[in-house]
Parts: sequence; structure tokens; C-alpha cells
Amino acid sequence: MQYQHRFVDGQRAAWPLGKVVCVGRNYAEHAKELNNPVPTSPLLFMKPATSAVALKAPIHLPLNQGPCHFETEIAVLIGETIRQASVETIAPKVAGYGIGLDLTLRQLQDQLKAKGYPWEMAKAFDGACPLSAFVPAQAIVHPEHLGLSTHINGELRQCGFVSEMITPLFELIAFISQHFTLQAGDVVMTGTPAGVGALNPGDQLSLSLLVRNADNSTTTLAQFNASVEN
Repeated sequence: MQYQHRFVDGQRAAWPLGKVVCVGRNYAEHAKELNNPVPTSPLLFMKPATSAVALKAPIHLPLNQGPCHFETEIAVLIGETIRQASVETIAPKVAGYGIGLDLTLRQLQDQLKAKGYPWEMAKAFDGACPLSAFVPAQAIVHPEHLGLSTHINGELRQCGFVSEMITPLFELIAFISQHFTLQAGDVVMTGTPAGVGALNPGDQLSLSLLVRNADNSTTTLAQFNASVEN
């Protein structure tokens, strides 16, 4: 079934998915855990629309391709065209915020990187981008306080906030718009915090979109469940 954007109330978004623009190594601790240098500017790559699936559908791991790692990220749904934009103009053009998984064939990625080749076969395969439903942007007063958490089989594996990003949310989208025009229906994946690892058949995932409050407590804006099938 072809992927279709939806909001958390079940309503379909007005636009089809165009492209998914991703950033690598946007959390310093994640770069360190993979022994990668921290980039001095955003490291961008793309996933095609054919890589997207609904997060609520079962995750099917590619066969005979080595370990498939989860990388949980805040996903930003674009609602208007953004081209060569300034940071100050980004917020009104965002339609929603959700959770995305950047599924990665890690062994294959390492082999491609060692040869200086692009990563697409490890990052852009069919089903490589499970996306949640989106919380409408107008419901989130302070997107700069957003965060995420990943529990697998009840164990906390990842937790990170926009404040920990090397290139924060709106700065990242503005940077992308200097190189690629973003259109309504596109998604920006904003990077993953430390704690990534391999998925296994039978794993149960609980992924949360969080917001950090003024007293440093956190509130769960939305929680999404997923499962890994054989």
C-alpha cells in the first residue's frame, strides 16, 4: 500500500510525500559511537518516496543484507514551499512534527563508505523510512524544546532533544533550502541521538515525541508503537 501522510487524529494530509531529506551525524554522541568525525556543516542525503512506510505497519527487515539498525529521529512535515529561506521564516511553513526511523543496513553502509561510494543502497531501500502520524505544528508552541525517546522491548535505548543537535531544527531546514527546494509534503529527518543498534525479529518498539518543560521535566506529545516481523 502506498504511503500517505496522516495527522495523529487520523486525518490525511493534503499532499503526497515528495522526498525525504536526511542529515547525518547531527548529534555529536551518535557520531562518536560510530567512530565518525563530527561534521562542520550538515551532512545531507535523501531517501525516495518509495522508502516510506507507515510506522504502525510491521517492519520487515531486508533478507541476507546483514544487520539493520534503527535510528530514531524527529521528522518534520513541510507544509509550504521553502527555497533559500532564512531561519526566521521556517516555522510557519511546517505542517507537523512526528517520529521517523532511518533504517540502515550498517554492514553495507560501512562497505560503501570504505570505498568512497554513496550510501543509498544502505539507507534508501524499500521500507527504509517508517514514518509516524504527525502532530500538527500549531499544537506545539516551542518546537525548539522537542525531543524523542526509543524503547525496545521495554528498554530505553535512545533519548535526545533538539537542544542537543549540532544544527538545530529551523537552522537545519534553512540550510537544506539553500541547496534543495522543499515542497509541501516533503519530510525532513533531523538526525538521531546515540544508542542506535540492530533490530531483530519480534522486537517491540515504543517511540515517543517529547517536549521539555520549563522545569526540565518532559511531556509526551505522542507515542507510537511498532513491531519487527520475520
